[in-house]
Amino acid sequence: MSTFNVPTREEVSENNQAIFDNLKKALGFVPNLYATYANSDTALENYLNFANAKTSLSAKEKEVVNLAVSQVNNCIYCLSAHTAIGKMNGFNDEQILELRAGKASFDSKLDALAQLAKNISENRGRTDEKVLENYFAAGYTKANLIDTISLVGDKTISNYIHSTTQVPVDFPLAPSL
Repeated sequence: MSTFNVPTREEVSENNQAIFDNLKKALGFVPNLYATYANSDTALENYLNFANAKTSLSAKEKEVVNLAVSQVNNCIYCLSAHTAIGKMNGFNDEQILELRAGKASFDSKLDALAQLAKNISENRGRTDEKVLENYFAAGYTKANLIDTISLVGDKTISNYIHSTTQVPVDFPLAPSL
C-alpha cells in the first residue's frame, strides 16, 4: 500500500492552517494523523470538535475506550498515540497492555468499560448482552453507554484513516501485545 504524504501547513486550507497553528501551540507539533485529516477542508475541524465534545466519560475512561478500540482495529498509530496519552492519564505500561486486550484487572469499573468497548468493536455494535449487563452493574448509565458508543465511533474513524493512508507514526511506537 502506498503511503499518503502528510500535508504541510502551506498545503492545507486557510482554516486548517489556523488549526495547525493552534495544535502546534497546544501540543508542540501537528500529529501526522491530524494533518492527514486536513486533506479535507472540513474534516479536521469536524473531527476535533467531535473528539473534544462534552461527554459523561472522564479522560481516563476515554483512554480505556481508545486503547481497546484501537487494538481491535489494529491501528499502530492510535495505539502509539494513546499509549502516550494513557500514561499522561496515570496508566502504567502493564495497565495499558491490559486495556488494549479489553480488560482491567486493576479496576472493576474500568474492566467493564474495556470489555464493552472491545465487544462493541469486535461485533460491530451487536453487543453481547452479558457484557452490557456487566457494564451497567459496574455503575455505568444509559448516558454513559451512548457516550461510549460515540467514542468507539470517534476512534474507529481515526483507526480507519490511518489504516487506509498509512501515514508515519510520530509517537513512540506501542509495543506488541
